[in-house]
Amino acid sequence: MGQTTVTFEIADAPPPRLDKALGRDVPAGASLSRSRLARLIVDGAVAVDGAVVTDPRFRVAAGAQIAVTVDVAEDSHIVGQDIPLDVIYEDDDLIVVNKPSGMVVHPAPGTPDGTLVNALIHHCGDSLSGVGGMKRPGVVHRIDKETTGLLVAAKSDRAHHGLAKQFANHTVERRYMAVCYGVPDASDPRLRGVKGTSFEPGNILKVQTFLGRHKTDRQRQAVSFTTGRHAVTRSRILEPMGQPAVAALIECWLETGRTHQIRVHLAHCGHALIGDPTYGGKRKLSPKVIGEAGIAAVDVFRRQALHAAKLGFEHPVTEEFMEFEAELPADMVDLVRGLGGSV
Repeated sequence: MGQTTVTFEIADAPPPRLDKALGRDVPAGASLSRSRLARLIVDGAVAVDGAVVTDPRFRVAAGAQIAVTVDVAEDSHIVGQDIPLDVIYEDDDLIVVNKPSGMVVHPAPGTPDGTLVNALIHHCGDSLSGVGGMKRPGVVHRIDKETTGLLVAAKSDRAHHGLAKQFANHTVERRYMAVCYGVPDASDPRLRGVKGTSFEPGNILKVQTFLGRHKTDRQRQAVSFTTGRHAVTRSRILEPMGQPAVAALIECWLETGRTHQIRVHLAHCGHALIGDPTYGGKRKLSPKVIGEAGIAAVDVFRRQALHAAKLGFEHPVTEEFMEFEAELPADMVDLVRGLGGSV
């Protein structure tokens, strides 16, 4: 692996710690996050006025000459593939895409290629400056294979660090559109008796539980009230459908981001997503209520009716708050209209 040296000067009024001073003054083009700079200091890759310093807390003065030796980013072992992408936004540090149904986000056993990461490596090419020393996109969150919608990936180490921190702190805004069985309304006495559920002003359903691996099916997640990871989901009704209403278009948003969270929480409440093969159960709708067109629309819908419609975060480099929206995909539009909805 080759190496390169990044040189620069510490500007006036530097922060008291070397790692913070480097994080402030390192050239943007170097794409080095503060966390990576801290590791480089400890590894002996940072020189101040010609002398190697290995203490991130070292007090550096204005005017000091800095030399940071870094490995040149290697090509990823993941092969880029020419797969069409719906790119919503892209700059030197990140890319936002609208993922289609059927695409896995990251290679894994059973899905070694054909993934979003394969497509991003091909699309971004040499504009990937390196995440953790590797020329690859930094995936900081995922959506399920059959779920459509917005996803952001980092193209640089500094962006990866900044985005990952926002997701860890739950400050990223994520809104989903979903179609569920039934209508999750505060007037339903059954819902008020479901453990872990409550209603907030504005008829907002809140589900708060722990989530963890199912005891017997490792591909599923399960609700718990004693073990697992804390999970909070909120949702509100956008449009009831059927006469009487037996399904609803809803908006969901996450306080936490756990595997299958929306799908598991809504199923726990008795409002599983239409088309969900894992958590949807054997529930059937009556043609007397939604008509033959509604039955046909449900029958041909072969995935969970879930779409990541809105994504908002602070740009990890410019600090500008950015918001993106992706329209409801055609198959969900057909489902809603078949059920009598008005999208």
